[in-house]
Amino acid sequence: MPQDLSPLWISLKTSLLATVITFFVGIAAAYWMLSYRGKAKSLIESIFVAPLILPPTVVGFLLLLFFGKNGPVGKLMEPFDLTIVFTWYGAAIAATVVSFPLMYKTALGAFEQIDNNLLRVARTLGASESRIFWRISLPLALPGILAATTLAFARALGEFGATLMLAGNIPGQTQTIPMAIYFAVEAGAMDEAWFWAIAIMVISLSGIFAVNFWQEVREKGKRKEAGTRKPERRVAQSPTVSAPTSEIGLFVDIEKKLPSFHLQVSFSTNEQPLGLLGGSGAGKSMILRCIAGIETPTRGRIVLNGRVLFDSEKGINVPSRDRRIGFLVQNYALFPNMTVAENIAFGLPKKLSAGSERSQIEEQLIAMQLPGLGDRYPHQLSGGQQQRVALARALASQPEALLLDEPFSALDTHLRNQLEQQMTETLADYQGVALFVTHNMDEAYRVCPNLLVLEQGQAVHHGSKYEVFQHPASVSVAQLTGCKNFSRAVAQGTQTIQALDWGCHLEVVQAIPDELSHVGIRAHQLIFSHDGSQVNTFPCWLARTSETPHRMTLFLKLHTAPNNPQDYHLQAEVFKEKWANIKDQPYPWYVRLDPIRLMLMEN
Repeated sequence: MPQDLSPLWISLKTSLLATVITFFVGIAAAYWMLSYRGKAKSLIESIFVAPLILPPTVVGFLLLLFFGKNGPVGKLMEPFDLTIVFTWYGAAIAATVVSFPLMYKTALGAFEQIDNNLLRVARTLGASESRIFWRISLPLALPGILAATTLAFARALGEFGATLMLAGNIPGQTQTIPMAIYFAVEAGAMDEAWFWAIAIMVISLSGIFAVNFWQEVREKGKRKEAGTRKPERRVAQSPTVSAPTSEIGLFVDIEKKLPSFHLQVSFSTNEQPLGLLGGSGAGKSMILRCIAGIETPTRGRIVLNGRVLFDSEKGINVPSRDRRIGFLVQNYALFPNMTVAENIAFGLPKKLSAGSERSQIEEQLIAMQLPGLGDRYPHQLSGGQQQRVALARALASQPEALLLDEPFSALDTHLRNQLEQQMTETLADYQGVALFVTHNMDEAYRVCPNLLVLEQGQAVHHGSKYEVFQHPASVSVAQLTGCKNFSRAVAQGTQTIQALDWGCHLEVVQAIPDELSHVGIRAHQLIFSHDGSQVNTFPCWLARTSETPHRMTLFLKLHTAPNNPQDYHLQAEVFKEKWANIKDQPYPWYVRLDPIRLMLMEN
C-alpha cells in the first residue's frame, strides 16, 4: 500500500465535482435538445459529443489553449492572479468535459423513452412546462439519469490524457489515480500500480453495481405487485359531471397539411357526444390533437364556447394547458410514477386546499367504482381500472370539452361492453362538448347520437346516427357503416331503377337522386320469402357460407346457379335459427329486397 494516498483524495474530489457539474448541465442540455428543432441542432449535437470521439490528448490540448495564459479564459483571469492550468480545478474541468457526453447522451435517451402522450395529456390538464419536468419527465427518466451519473463518475475517475495536458502530474496537487498508475508502472513499482488499479476498479464497479441492483429490485417489486392485482369488478353507475359553462358549442374549420396526409374539415356541434367515425388514417385522431393544441393546423379556426383557441389569420394559438380540454388517449397515459390519487389530483385546479383536494379525489374514486385504490400505481390496475382513472383525471380538470380517442381499443370484448355502458351514462350526464373517436361502427352507433364520418382527411357525412346509417351520402359512407351489398344503378323512371351488377330492376320508395350512381342494401335486411311474385323478389342460389358464433353469412347468386364459390351477387346475414329453417329447402330460394330498405347513393 503506498504511503501517499493523495491520488485517491484528488481523484475523488475532482470526479465528484465533475459529476455534480455534468449532472445539472447534462440534464439541462438533454432536456433542451429534446424539444429543440432549430437548424443548428446537428452542429450543437456534434459539439456536445465531440469529447467522446476525440482523443483525450486532443481534448486536453484544446482545453489548454482555452484556459492557458494566452487563452480567452486565461486572459480574463490574469488580472485577478488566478489560473486553472496545473491546479486540481483544471483536473476537475478536464474530467467534466470528457464525462459530459456520457451524461448528455444517456439522459437524452432516458427522456426520449418517455411516452409523449404523458406529456401531451399533462399539458391538456393545465400543467406548466416546469411542472411537467419536475413531476413527470424527471421522475420517469430518473433510472436512466442515475445510470448516466454513474457512467459520468466512472469516466471522470478514469480520465488521464486531458487531465495530464491541462493539470499536469503534480504529486499531492493534481496527480490522480490514473496518473499514479502510469508513473508507477514507468518507475517499475508494480505493487503500487496494482494497488491503484484495483482501487479504481472497485470504486467504479461499485457505483455501477449499486445502480443496477437498485433497478433490478425496483423491477422485481413492480412485477410482484402486478402479479397480486385483483380482477376487474363489474362497473356500476357513472358519476354526474358538469361543464363549467352553460354556453356549449364547438366550431372547427381547419386544414392540416403533412407530406403524406391532408386534413381539411369544417363542422360545428353543441350536441354531445359527436362520434368521429372512419378508417385508419382518416384523420380522426389528428382532429382531436388539433383541438387540444397538441398539433397546430396549417390554417383555420377553432372556437370553444365563444373562446377562440386557434385562428391562423389573427395569430391566435392558445397553449394546451389553457384550453380547458380533457383528453383521453388510447393507452390512457396515466403517469406511472404517481398513484391513482395523485393522477386524479394532477387534473384538479391548482389552488385547492388540501382538504378540498382529498374530498374531490375521493368523490371521483367512488363515482368511478375505484374506492380504496387511491394508493395504487397504474401498473397495479387492470385495463378497465386504468381507463376509469384516466377518465376521472380528465373530468377532474372540469373541462369544457372532452376528447375520447378510441378509449376501448385496448380492452377485451367483455370488459369493453361493461365500460361502454358506463361511458354512455357518463357522457349523457356531461354538459360539455364531447368528441368520441372510433373506427368501430357498432360502438359509434351505441355511444353517439350524432356522427361525423371521415375519409382520407375529409368530412363526407355529418348528421344523426339514424340519418348516416339509413341514408348514407355516398358508397364510402355506406361501406364505413357496414353495408356490404352494392350495385351500380341507373334510373328507369320516377320510382324504378336498374341494378346493373345484380341484373334486375328494382322499385324504390326513396326519391331518386339526380346523380344516382349506386344502390345498396344491408346484409341483415334481406328477406327470404316463399312467394316469388312479390315486388323486388328474385330467385337465388347459395354460393357459399361463412359462420360466426351466432350468425351465418350467405353468399347468394341471383337468377341462376353459381359457377363457383366466388360467383355471387349479395351477402345475407341470418341468425342460426333462421339458417336451420332454410338450409334444406330446395332451390331456387327467393330473396326480397324491401324497397324501404334500399339505399340510393351518389358518387
